[in-house]
Parts: sequence; C-alpha cells; structure tokens
Amino acid sequence: MLIGYARVSTNDQTLNLQEDALKSAGCAKIFSDKISGSTSDRPGLSKVREHLRKGDTLVIWRLDRLGRSIKNLIDWVGYLDQQGVSLKSLTESIDTSSPSGKLIFHIFSSLAEFEKNLIRERTNAGLSAARARGRIGGRPEVLNGDKKKLALKLYHSKEHTIKEICSMMEISKPTLYNYVKNESKKHE
Repeated sequence: MLIGYARVSTNDQTLNLQEDALKSAGCAKIFSDKISGSTSDRPGLSKVREHLRKGDTLVIWRLDRLGRSIKNLIDWVGYLDQQGVSLKSLTESIDTSSPSGKLIFHIFSSLAEFEKNLIRERTNAGLSAARARGRIGGRPEVLNGDKKKLALKLYHSKEHTIKEICSMMEISKPTLYNYVKNESKKHE
C-alpha cells in the first residue's frame, strides 16, 4: 500500500500541492502536519508510523518534508528498511525499493547536508565581516536617543501604566522592555 505524508511549516501555507501529488501517485492514505520540520513531535508523522506495514511504501513530495536533518532522514530510511517499508520521494525521483534508489537517496542526503553546511558557513562569515566593519545586525531602533530616554523616564517614574507609555511613545511592550533591559545592562 502507498501511504503519503505531507507537511507545511505554518498554518498560512497550504497542503494542496503536496496532497494532489500524493493522490496522483496513488496513495491510499495521506497523513499531514502543519508544523515546523524542526519539531520532533509531529502527530501526522506518528500516525504514518502506526499505519505502515511490511511491503508498504511511504510516499513524500520532497525529502525535506520528512526529515529535519540528514541524520533524521537517514534514521527514517533505516527504520523503514527494518520494517520492510520503502520510501519514495516524488520531487527527487527517489525510490528506496531498489539498491540504486537507496544509493541515490544517500547521495542526495549527503549533498543536502553539504549545502546546508555551506550556507551556514557563508552566513557566519558574512556576519563576521559585517561586524568587523562596525555593522550590528538586527532591526533598527524604533526611538531615537531622546525619545528612548523619555520612555525610560516615564517607565521609572511609575506614574503611567506600561500600556499608556507604549501608546504615548508608539512602541510595543517588548520594545519598551528591551530598552529597560538594555539600560540595566549598561549599569551593571
């Protein structure tokens, strides 16, 4: 039996594309999650595990829909192999029911891990270079120096509620609390 699994990261995203592809591939059952791939507790994926039987094939739209990392994907393939279940990825045209499919899976996995590490390395190098040039990341501050001092003065006077201060200064509560926190760090 072909059992499908689809996942999107947020509730704003739709599963339609993946579910349509899984139906076209002939999946008898399709389970899904609307949750980040970095979350290990995925109810839909747990249901997949319960329904898989020897001889079944787990069908996914793309490899990253199943695993959070290369290690996680390889663990899944190992688990599926122990259960006598194949994995089929529609986008990458991978089918682990054959030895060549297993080889291609491992090559794709290695390349994906390599790409992820390169991106991380380039990002860190870019951040380091920016810091060396004096650039500090993050969002620009909402208030200039004088307005920030006024917001802090209002906060410390305890004559106004947090909501009133935020309304007067046109800032959010987290922004005000960040200013207070940063001020206290300067005095430490």
